[in-house]
This record gives sequence, C-alpha cells and structure tokens, in this order.
Amino acid sequence: MLVVTCIRIQAYNFTAMRFIQYFLFSITIVFTFPVQSVFANPVKSTLSGKVTDKKSGHALEGASVYFPDLKTGAVTNASGYYEINNLPNGRYLVEVKYVGYKAQIQTISIQANLTMDFALEASIVEESEVVVTGTSKATSIRKNPVPITSVSKQFLQQNLSTNIIDAIAKVPGINAVTTGPNVSKPFIRGLGYNRILTLYDGVRQEGQQWGDEHGIEVDQNSVEKVEVIKGPASLIYGSDALAGVVNLIPANFPPPGKTLGEVAANYQTNNGEFGGSGMLSGNKNDIIWRGRASYKEATNYQNKYDGRVYGTGFRETDLNGMVGINKTWGYSHIGFSLFDDLQEIPDGSRDSATRKFTKQITEADTFRPIVSDAELKSYTITPLHQHVQHYRFYTANNFIFKDGGRIALNLGYQKSIRREFSHPEMAIPGLYLILNTFTYDAKYYFHERNGWSVMGGVNGMYQKNDAEKGTEFVIPSYKQFDVGGFIFGKKSYQKLELAGGLRYDTRHFDNSALYTGTNPVTGFDMAVYGADTVGANQAFYNYNHSFSGVTGSIGATYTFSKELSAKVNIARGYRAPNISEISANGVHPGTNIYQLGNPDFKPEFSLQEDIGINYNSQHITINLELFNNNIQNYIFNQKLLGVNGQDSVIVPGNETFQFQAAKAHLYGTELSVDIHPHPLDWLHFENGLSVVYGNNLGVSGKTLSDSAKYLPFIPPVHTFSELRANIKTKSGPFTNLFAKLQMEWNAAQNRAYLAYGTETPTAGYTLFNAGFGGDIMNKKKKVVCSFSLLGNNIFDVAYQSHLNRLKYFEPYPGNASGHNGIYNMGRNIALKLNFPLRFN
Repeated sequence: MLVVTCIRIQAYNFTAMRFIQYFLFSITIVFTFPVQSVFANPVKSTLSGKVTDKKSGHALEGASVYFPDLKTGAVTNASGYYEINNLPNGRYLVEVKYVGYKAQIQTISIQANLTMDFALEASIVEESEVVVTGTSKATSIRKNPVPITSVSKQFLQQNLSTNIIDAIAKVPGINAVTTGPNVSKPFIRGLGYNRILTLYDGVRQEGQQWGDEHGIEVDQNSVEKVEVIKGPASLIYGSDALAGVVNLIPANFPPPGKTLGEVAANYQTNNGEFGGSGMLSGNKNDIIWRGRASYKEATNYQNKYDGRVYGTGFRETDLNGMVGINKTWGYSHIGFSLFDDLQEIPDGSRDSATRKFTKQITEADTFRPIVSDAELKSYTITPLHQHVQHYRFYTANNFIFKDGGRIALNLGYQKSIRREFSHPEMAIPGLYLILNTFTYDAKYYFHERNGWSVMGGVNGMYQKNDAEKGTEFVIPSYKQFDVGGFIFGKKSYQKLELAGGLRYDTRHFDNSALYTGTNPVTGFDMAVYGADTVGANQAFYNYNHSFSGVTGSIGATYTFSKELSAKVNIARGYRAPNISEISANGVHPGTNIYQLGNPDFKPEFSLQEDIGINYNSQHITINLELFNNNIQNYIFNQKLLGVNGQDSVIVPGNETFQFQAAKAHLYGTELSVDIHPHPLDWLHFENGLSVVYGNNLGVSGKTLSDSAKYLPFIPPVHTFSELRANIKTKSGPFTNLFAKLQMEWNAAQNRAYLAYGTETPTAGYTLFNAGFGGDIMNKKKKVVCSFSLLGNNIFDVAYQSHLNRLKYFEPYPGNASGHNGIYNMGRNIALKLNFPLRFN
C-alpha cells in the first residue's frame, strides 16, 4: 500500500467541505487497506509478567503498566499479572505505577514475546512523572531539559476550583487572569494571552484567545492530567507558544476487554454552583471508545465587601467523545467535543450612595435601577451576557514502519462562535464572531539509533474569522495561514541527556476592509457592502502582511546520582501579532474598553535561559528552577489619556486603550520543597515559592518614566504550603483517606505598570484552605465512591488578586467606602462525589 499525505491549502479558497473530504478520505484509507503490510511487522508481540511488592513479594492488584507513545497498556489482576498484546517491534518507554509505590520508568526493546516482572518499592515521595509534551518521545520530567511540570488527576480532584485553568493556578510559576469565577486565562511566568498555546488531546485550542474575558472552551471534567511547559516551546509548536504550553490530556483508555466509567457530582456553596458529569469508556477487539457529557450552573458569587457580584453567573454544557483502533501498525483515533457556555460578565456599575450593584435596562442608559436580592440569587442568565460555543472534530494517527520509524498525523477542525449581547432591549449580539480553524500537525520519528532520538515535522493552521454579523466591531474579518517546519533531536548517554533543534515559521495575514452604516430596523450599526459603502463609515482598512521567524532550543540534563540531577536549557521563542494587536478599533463588550491596535507591529522574539536542580530522597524532594527571559517587540496594552491628563474617551462609558511595543526583561525562580518527616511517613509538608519580575526596557532613543518601568500583569511573590495526612488503612469501608490544610500567601504588588493609570498597586493577602476525603469500599474491597469536602478561603478574607480584571471595574474611584473595584470570591465550600462504574 502506498500512503500519501497531501496538505493542500489554497489560501482563502479552502473550505470546510474540502477539509472534511480529505479528512474522510484519509480515515477510509486507514480502515480499509491492510496497512500492517506497509507499516510495522505483522508479527504480534506480547509483553506480560507480574507486578509485586519488592519487600514482601506480594502481588499488587490494580497496578498500571502503560506505554505513553503507543497509548496502550494493562492493569494487573488479583495475582499481579498483566498482559499487553499487539505490540510493535521497537524501543519504547514503559511506566509502571501503583498508588503508594515508587513508579518504575524503563525503556525496553520489543522484538518478540517478552516476559518482564516489576518489583515496586513502597514510597512516600511523589516520583517524577512521564511527560509527552514538547519532546520527541515520552520522557521522565527529571530527564527533560525543558522546564515542564505535570499536574496529576489526584491534584485536580483534591483541590477546589471553578474551571480547569483555575485548577492549575496553585502550581509554582502558573497563574490565571480572571474575569469572574468561570473565565480564567493561563499565565506562565508573567506571560499570557496569545503567548501561551493551549492543547486539548494534542490539538491546539483556537477560540478568540486574544480577548481579555475569553476563557478556555474545555470541559474540566474531561481532563485527567495537565502538562505545562514553562518557557518558549516555539520549536515544536510555532507561534503562540512563546511563553509556554498548557496541554490538557484526557484519561487513558481502559485495558483490553474492559468497559469502565464514572459519574461525578459537585456542589459549591459560594455561588451555588452545581454540576455533574458522566463518562463511559471501552476497549474490545482493538476498538477503543469514550464518551462524556457534563453540565454545570452557578449564580452570582459573593464576598464580604461586595455581597453578591451581579453579572457573574454561568451555565455550561459539554459533550465529547472518541473512537479509534489500536493495532500493531499503530493507532488511529477520531474525536469530537462540543462546548456551550452562557456566561455573564459584570460591568461594575453601582449606586453611588449604597454601593449596591445596578443594571442597564435601556439603550439610552439614562437610569439604572438597583439590582434586587432576588435577582442576585437567581440562576437566570441576564439579558447582557455572552454565548460561547466551540465545536471540535479531530483525528490523531500514529503509523509505525517496519524499520522502527513512525509517523504521527493529527488533523483538526474547530468552529468557535462568540456572541456578546450588549443591547438590553433587543436580544441581538453586539459582538458576533465566527472563527473557523483547520489545524495540521505531521511528524516523522526516525528509528532510534545509538541513543539518538530524532524527529522532524511540519505543522500550522488556516483560519477564517467572520466579524461582520454584529452591531459592534472591535476587530475586522480576517484570514490567516501558518506553516512551520522543524527538526528536533535527543541524545542519551549513561548520565547525560542532550536535546535541541531548529524551526522556521511563517504567517500570512489578511484582514478585510469594513464599512458600517445604520440598520434601518434596529437603529444600530451594521456592516454594509457594495454601493452602500458610499458615504458610510470605514471602520477598518484592507491590510495584509507576512510574519516569519527562526526559533530553536538546546538543553541538557545530567544525573549525578539516584537522588540528584540538574538541567540547563536555552530557547528562542517567536510570536506573530494577533488580530486585536494589529487591527482593533472599537468597543469590546464585557471589558469596558475601547481598543485600538497598531498595524506597524513586528513579531515578538524571546531568548530564555533556564537552570534547574532536582533532589529526591526518601523523605525530602527539592526542585529549584531559575529563568531569565529577554523579549524584543513585547506587545502590551496601555491606557490612553487626553491632552489635559484626563481619561481619553472615544465612546462614553469606556476607557481607551492602545497596544504598545517595547523591549522587556522577565526573570525569577520557582522553588518547591516537599518534606515527609520520619517516622511520620503518612504526613506530607509541601511548599512552593514563585517569584517573577517584569521590567519594561522601553524603546531605544526614548526616555522611560518611573511609572512605566514595570510590565503589566506581573503576579506578585507567591508562596503555597500544604500540610496533608494520607491514611492508607483498609480497615472498615474507608481507604485512601486524606486531610489537609493549605496556606496561600501573596505579597503586595507595587511593581505595577502605573503609567496613564493602566494598573494600580495591589495589597498583599493570605488565604487558608482545608479539606478531607477518601474512598468508600464495598465488602469486596472495591471502591464504590470517592468523596472530598473542600474549602477555599475558609476565613472569608476580602482580597483582590493583582490578576483580577474586575479590580478595575469601579465607577466611583476613591469612594468613601475605601474599596475600589470588585473583590475576589469569599469563602467557598464544596462537596465532590465520584462513583466509578465497572461492567466487566
């Protein structure tokens, strides 16, 4: 069989139907022809053996034996026996894990049927995870020179959050810019927006992420694990990965012959959030499948200064699934996801005397009544809200050749529909955006020889964004095509790992002119064409430009001993300006901002140096990371003032901002120290420290004022400590019990971008969280329910995060209350329940 991969993207004539035709054609080839005759050896190899306790020799039931690169594995039975069939010949990393034991990570050679036993040591120390993001093959974090962290399922389940980005914001080096409880944007080491690439199941997430209040359109219940690259990842992923990557990874499929599932429920007291999720997944006769449906809903959140914050409720519905085939020649999976969110965004308007929230009820907006207590407690979505829908269809394929090489081919189509309703008397959207994105990612992994692991590839996307169906136009319609090619290699010695590569990217960008006139029916602005453009207002002009850049990285790790290792990495990142930064010219609903772009921007380029040291012994784990990052043409948003120093106002009720560019310097450190005091092995004392400083170096030849010497959106010094007791007893119906107390300390942030009133300093604060939970077993010692009772901000501290956008939603600055803007969420108690389902 001859396999031909053809990426045929004819700019601006590439349609969804054409993409679907190629998509279905490639899938038909995969499922119709005997691909094993071309790819891997049709001889089916089997790996089997036992997993036991090293000290006692007792079998470990439920241990996981998994090949991350092949996406296949097994779970041991009551005798500790496992068996994995249909393995292709080659060298692959295998990870053997069991709760309470030190994971074994080995690279083994599969040439024929192989028997391999694993004896695991009991351990109280969390071991280094295996990661698959930004590397040529599955690799232990400890041996990966790129700064990367992994967030486990246990961490996600045993911590309280309101969305998936909020869930990882406690990890050192990671923060979130928030607009209420359900809208969070990831920030890594002081950088965010289009500088961070988000992946879901290996496919890049595209959904108008340039917007301040545009969150990540992913069902948090579907995420089993999160891998975060903390630094430039442009080498593998191209533009938009200048600051790092957040890879949201769904659960592994069950072992062959098994059908598993779960039903989860969640309730939170602060905003009355309730939600649930159900999942089923199966693996039989080499066919794997998974389906999940989720729902969550909340009313307005509350704190002790603002009471309930009007305009922060939401209602989210999610559906996703996948079906695929795993064979000796590799695998081919087809997946989809649907995201539907009705999201309120507050505007912060209040009554000047009582400080109670008010609401807009007419277009003229001459009078705003106070919002009643019944409305504040209601789950009904207000007329002024956002309706965000995101649809994704994708295929992930891995074809293994007889010589040990393999091809990974991922194709995806996404449709993002964003409607922001800003007219209180008419149910028509102000901002109406429809973004179609086609992504492609093809990699060839060469056969590993003499310790060399090399891959080369090409990836990118084509986008078409329609911005002309609403009544407000902050950005124009545009078309964009990205393509980049790269080569990446990794060399393994006994104690030394070397990795590096080069890449070239180009982006062609073309936005359309837009004329607006008055809609004779509604009286609002509308897009006009042809003869109607005569005498009309021209909001945007034709603009086309190509951006390009060369990126790369080189790094090394060295293992001094079983306990001590070190790593160093240097990487160059690249990011082309986004649509808003280039072309914005209008009011953006939900932000209280009239946004202006700059068509003269050049791409951003960064150069980041990283040093890391890891020490892991029986009772203590220490991880230290230092970074230094210099960015050319750093783009940021700056408030504009009038000639007399007052706020520049183009449209009443909205402050005017314009993007600027300058040189930037960011540097800092992350330190984590986990202590397990002897002989109290059940006690864990985990500590984290994050420090990032951001300096605005300005533009050559121009004097920089003291108020502009720092960068905006830089998080303050942050520490996180957790004292947790893990009780593994299996007496009675309970097992895996835990109880914990957490303290989060955030220093005052006085290094703010004060110029033109863009930012203000933020006071420091300390929060305490607590929780306990565990598993409930039946008489057969099988877990029938997992539960967690968790509390955030248990002392109900009133605080404002420096990255909370609502901090600036204040109509009466300097009011008599002494409190400006909207505060973050107060005390929040949550109950989480999870019921595992087993069908065979």
